[in-house]
Amino acid sequence: MRKTLISLSVLSAALLTPTALTSLAQTQPGQTARVIVKYKADAVLLRKRALSVHDQHARQAQTLGERNGLVLSTGAGLHERSHVVFASGMSSEQLAARLSQDSEVEYAVPDQRKRLVAAPSDSLYTTAGGNGPASGQWYLRPNAGDVKSSIDVEPAWAITTGSSSVVVAVLDTGVRYDHADLKSLANGGNLLPGFDMISDAPVANDGGGRDTDASDPGDWLTLTEVNTVGGPFDQCSTRAEDSSWHGTQTAGLIGALTNNGAGMASVGRNVRILPVRVLGKCGGFDTDIIAGMRWAAGLSVPGVPPNSTPAKVINMSLGGDGVCSQAYQDAVNEINAAGVTIVASAGNSTGHAVSSPANCAGVIAVAGLRHVGTKVGFSDLGPQISISAPGGNCINTAVGLPCLFPILTTTNPGLTVPVSHAGGGSTYTDGVNSSLGTSFSAPLVAGVAALVLSAQPALTPAEVRTFLRSTVRPFPTTGGDNGDGTPVSPCVAPNPIGASQFDQLQCYCTTATCGAGMLDAGAAVSLATVGVVPRITVNPASPKAGQTLTLGGATSLVAGGRSVAGYQWSLVNGGGVASGFTGATDGSSVALTATAAGQFTVSLTVTDSAGAQATSTSVIPVATATTTLASSSGGGALGGGWLALLLLAVGLLRLKPRFGQST
Repeated sequence: MRKTLISLSVLSAALLTPTALTSLAQTQPGQTARVIVKYKADAVLLRKRALSVHDQHARQAQTLGERNGLVLSTGAGLHERSHVVFASGMSSEQLAARLSQDSEVEYAVPDQRKRLVAAPSDSLYTTAGGNGPASGQWYLRPNAGDVKSSIDVEPAWAITTGSSSVVVAVLDTGVRYDHADLKSLANGGNLLPGFDMISDAPVANDGGGRDTDASDPGDWLTLTEVNTVGGPFDQCSTRAEDSSWHGTQTAGLIGALTNNGAGMASVGRNVRILPVRVLGKCGGFDTDIIAGMRWAAGLSVPGVPPNSTPAKVINMSLGGDGVCSQAYQDAVNEINAAGVTIVASAGNSTGHAVSSPANCAGVIAVAGLRHVGTKVGFSDLGPQISISAPGGNCINTAVGLPCLFPILTTTNPGLTVPVSHAGGGSTYTDGVNSSLGTSFSAPLVAGVAALVLSAQPALTPAEVRTFLRSTVRPFPTTGGDNGDGTPVSPCVAPNPIGASQFDQLQCYCTTATCGAGMLDAGAAVSLATVGVVPRITVNPASPKAGQTLTLGGATSLVAGGRSVAGYQWSLVNGGGVASGFTGATDGSSVALTATAAGQFTVSLTVTDSAGAQATSTSVIPVATATTTLASSSGGGALGGGWLALLLLAVGLLRLKPRFGQST
């Protein structure tokens, strides 16, 4: 199949214009600068031509370069208004700053490389001997003894083990489809076909180019590769690295086959897993990751076939330094608007600021916990964290002994290329080959989000986040042990991104640093089953001063088999905009008049037929009224008298030619 794809790409290239051919030739490895550019909606550069989307982008890059005194080429596209451009002789930051000044560019941001969020190679986490772990899948079971952070999934399973209609996209290194505890859907597993979104051949390590094969060929690095100055992996690492099988590991936590008498259990045994390969050798570029996010959510990506099984949840166990770029925030906004929940790892840089894209608004960022509920040393933290979940830890073990509390999951024993299932490739991480990191905290949350949506499919991403956060268990304030006699201190907020950071190892989490609390799977799914979700609608949607508004609660959600028994509206703060409701406040809708511009706050309490109750509060902005000018004004809308005179004049003008023609 791959040979066919390569042959077709060569044939397509032969049919392109000379300009397009030049652009294709210039997208080879070794470019100094690579930037994601998005054009303004009214940009002249967007004028349609009889070209493919890629050729259209090539023309846009050429024109953009000419008007800015640059030689630009193009690569992968995100959508019709956005694609990556390349230039030589400058850094990505310099190119982004220069293109941002163009009047037709909405934004230009560096196309950075993201790395899988893996456990650090620190000696605190390296063990030898034995297999284990003796604790098994401690992170799924009920809390007991010293184990405080486990997610207690069994009560959730008593309600739902996941719905096959809920798809979780795993944006990672791809998966091993022949693992006995995963398997493709056609072979009795939960893995959908997926897609390989990696466009750079060296990174892809499978011949290159986006295609329908989401299997993981391995992401190992050799010393020669990392030491080749100017090569595609120059400065990628200081040492050789074995293949990680990272996507197989994260996928196993969400949807490994369960209750089959062998292997491991997963959080959402009946949900479907959509592998989207965006990470390869040395990670992956933002262009491919954002394209993968969009495709996973069912949004269009140029040159890529539509996704026939869009995800309801996206798991991203990856990240990089820096703030959330506008390119990522754009994608998150569109994906959330499409009803898709995004979960991402906080990062593993020892208590520094949250990585990107976990720090984007609208993403459920997840920090990592030790078994006792303290922040595990490698996990990052900060105000962007939504919730925390187990990340695994090996502290308090002597050198040479197996890790006590790793995150056991599916993997492959191949050091470079994969070992087949027939050759013994269906293996699991353990106390010696340990899985540790916020990479494994995130899929636990993503799996629970999938169970919540299995119980209540109509929830929005914001509501899923609320259900997860409102059912957490509080962080412990005792029980931490550094193993050297030093006390465990409360976590403190890291320095802002861009400032000098400081390391924070184990610390006691707070709601300001590690999110709302510790994930509780059973409580979250139970609330989704019996809970009430008040929803407030506003008509008109963009109210102006002087208008009468209708606030509605009819779209509120209640559990299956129940009905709404009552509504209660309250004006929490009129803000000088509204003084009260018109009429009764216990119906499915209420009315009020906005007398001025500003904002006011209302709340709606909904009670269902079983007596369950919940309250939602909404801040509603009111804009300044649009001035409508009557006949006495100097312009604007015409009054009735002027309109009558105008119509009479038009009528006379139409009659005059007729009279002339009759004489």
